[in-house]
Amino acid sequence: MKLREFRVREFRSIWDSGPIQVDDQMTCLVGKNEAGKTALLTALYRTNPIIPEATEFDETYDYPKREVEDYRFAVENKDRDEAVVVECLYELEEDDSKAITLVLGPKVLKDETFTRKTYYGKTNSKFHLVADDSAARKHLADNPALPDELKDALNGAADWDTFFAVLDTTETTEAVKTLKETVTKILEKGLASYIFNSLIWPRAPKYLYFDEYYQMKGQANLNALIGREEAKQLEDSDHPLIGLINLARLNHRQLIEAKNTTELKNKLEGAGNHLTGRIVKYWSQNQHIQMRFDVRDAKPEDPPGMRNGINVWGEVYDTVHWAHTPLGTRSRGFVWFFSFLAWYEDIKRQKQNVILLLDEPGLSLHGRAQADLLRYFETELSAHQLLYTTHSPFMIDPTKFGRVRIVQDLGIDAKEQLPKDQDGTKVLTNVFDATDDSLFPLQGALGYEIQQTLFIGPNSLVVEGPTDMLYLRAVSAQLEREGRVGLSENWVITPVGGSGKVPAFVALLAPQKGINVATLLDIQNSDRALIEDLYKKEATQEETGYHLRGFHREKRS
Repeated sequence: MKLREFRVREFRSIWDSGPIQVDDQMTCLVGKNEAGKTALLTALYRTNPIIPEATEFDETYDYPKREVEDYRFAVENKDRDEAVVVECLYELEEDDSKAITLVLGPKVLKDETFTRKTYYGKTNSKFHLVADDSAARKHLADNPALPDELKDALNGAADWDTFFAVLDTTETTEAVKTLKETVTKILEKGLASYIFNSLIWPRAPKYLYFDEYYQMKGQANLNALIGREEAKQLEDSDHPLIGLINLARLNHRQLIEAKNTTELKNKLEGAGNHLTGRIVKYWSQNQHIQMRFDVRDAKPEDPPGMRNGINVWGEVYDTVHWAHTPLGTRSRGFVWFFSFLAWYEDIKRQKQNVILLLDEPGLSLHGRAQADLLRYFETELSAHQLLYTTHSPFMIDPTKFGRVRIVQDLGIDAKEQLPKDQDGTKVLTNVFDATDDSLFPLQGALGYEIQQTLFIGPNSLVVEGPTDMLYLRAVSAQLEREGRVGLSENWVITPVGGSGKVPAFVALLAPQKGINVATLLDIQNSDRALIEDLYKKEATQEETGYHLRGFHREKRS
């Protein structure tokens, strides 16, 4: 089952987001801070959250504050309908259709899509799908386990009450008993309700929402964790921890009664090794780390809240520095990635059907690590739909702008209050309707891509300025007109704006994988030190892993 579109209304900063189309695999919500990106994901999450306690929309806290009392008064006086907070359009996939066909036949649904509307209040929702009652009765009547006479009588039934009455007057075989149970459920609330509640919605994906508040602390008291779980008051950071314990094939309720230290240690090492392999594959910032976990009795001077019972500790071992550091003291970017990985790997192990909602993923990561994260999304999360928010150009794939949805709120910049149809968070697909601030991340991503492809290539000839580039192209063209060899088209001429900028440009460009760099410089006394530095770079090519070619020409007056 795929989410095709959703729309959020009258929720926090949102009056009406407009319809938001969702990509089959990845949808990127781009916008500046305070534009309402988090509100969009939060609203969608609550429609079917993986944590059941998060389902409620509370108008006291969630309705736009400036008009919440007016809204309540209007609804109570029946001057308006309740707000449809989130409206989702889903499309059935082949497995979903088969599950319905198996029970009610291939023609019972007139459309492979359905909508679900969620309102304020707990578990307050409505669905809409179109079902063909006569097609369903015909399929049920054609059951090969029924005698022909009964089939004929059932096919003559004009409605479900008559259909059930025919069944109620016949001999109760196993097939008739099963059929009566199905028809009884249909009679309760209708065919469409039966299809939705019994056959469709149990198959719907849950939403897994993850932001920085779900990051693991790296240590926890298991007795307190169990207490919070029993009280249904788990903290956000508890969910990745429980996922980690599940990955170790342990029961956290049994950990406090563990009697075999070696078995316990082996299982924790197994979980650490599994996560280490996953992290190192996509964590280019440090390839020399190992995840290690320990469970031990609390000590009198352990951190507050961990001085009684059993504690679990997470550490990162650096194989270069031979040092252990607590997980919670590592960089925020690493802790975010590790925490998400722990929870997601457990979700994947359980084969849960989820749609992933990631709020500002990789916010604390280096630009290259954000590129690693995008690569992780593409390769490891492709089995799920993913929606994520960002304002970083490094979290946008410039080759797939079709996945980008622009989020903006004109009201936060307006000097006076805007009318509702213009105010609040809006989601755009037309870039011409977006403000400069909203477009900035896309401009950054596109600018980087253009710079990489237009002025930089696998073979880049670095020159001082545009004049050198023009001279080279003119000379090359003349040589080719004379039947001689000109500059190969495989080389991209890259002007950098003066000889003083060459070293910095080469230092940034040359280490990139798959790039061959050459330089063409004038010889002047003031530039000799610069050229000597470049030749020193050439001498270290075996260490740096790139090759730099240098050319120079005499400067003549």
